[in-house]
This record gives sequence, C-alpha cells and structure tokens, in this order.
Amino acid sequence: MNVTGLYPVLMSRDVAVAAAFYRDLLGFEITYDSDWYVSLRLGAFELALVAHDHPTIPAGYRALPQGVLVNLEVDDADAVHARLTGRAGLDPLLPLRDEDFGQRHFIVAAPDGVLLDVIQPIPPAAEYADAYAEV
Repeated sequence: MNVTGLYPVLMSRDVAVAAAFYRDLLGFEITYDSDWYVSLRLGAFELALVAHDHPTIPAGYRALPQGVLVNLEVDDADAVHARLTGRAGLDPLLPLRDEDFGQRHFIVAAPDGVLLDVIQPIPPAAEYADAYAEV
C-alpha cells in the first residue's frame, strides 16, 4: 500500500464559520473551498471540514461528534495563548499550565464542539521520562 495522505475531516454544522476559525486564528490556508467541504493546510499538515448533513456522510453518522480533541503543537504556547485569548477573545477551557508529563498547554473551544489543545513540548518530570520512545 502506498499512502499518499492521511488527515482528519471534522464534521461541521457551518463549514464556512469553522474554516474561518482555522484560517483566521491559526493561519491555515484553504486549498479547496465549497459550501459543504473545505480543505485546509498549515505547512505540511492538513485538516478538512465537511457539512455533517451532506449526503456523502452515511445517514446513521450525521450527528456532530462529541469528545473530539485536536492537538496543535507549537514552539511557543504562551504567544499563541496571548493571541487567542487576547486579540481573538477566546476563553480558555483549560488555563495555560505546565504538565509533569511534558507539556505546556491550554485548551479553547473551536467550532462544532471541538476542543483545540495548544501544546508546547517541555521536558517531562522524571516519573514520565521513560514513557517517551526514542525517535
């Protein structure tokens, strides 16, 4: 098998609003834009949005998903936090904090009930260091 791409597609109640969130607040560029489907790219990373009620979605799966968390790994969580909570006016659902397992992060609500977890890797505490694989 020759894999040529792998990316999440988030179902959305309002594709244009969701696309604007990822484009305007996070810097994604739109690579395909229709009223029911939008493809976005940020560097080498891709994300797509689809209208949850579009006929290509099987009938039994057209409800908006719950419990979806999108991780956005950055080199400066403090700067992204300042931009999203300051200028963009988003309220953090989880405040900016350091975790012993090796993350400085915060969580905000994205459109359609998606949680956006903005993460900056930091050195883990000793009790978590062995959990990381050598890469």
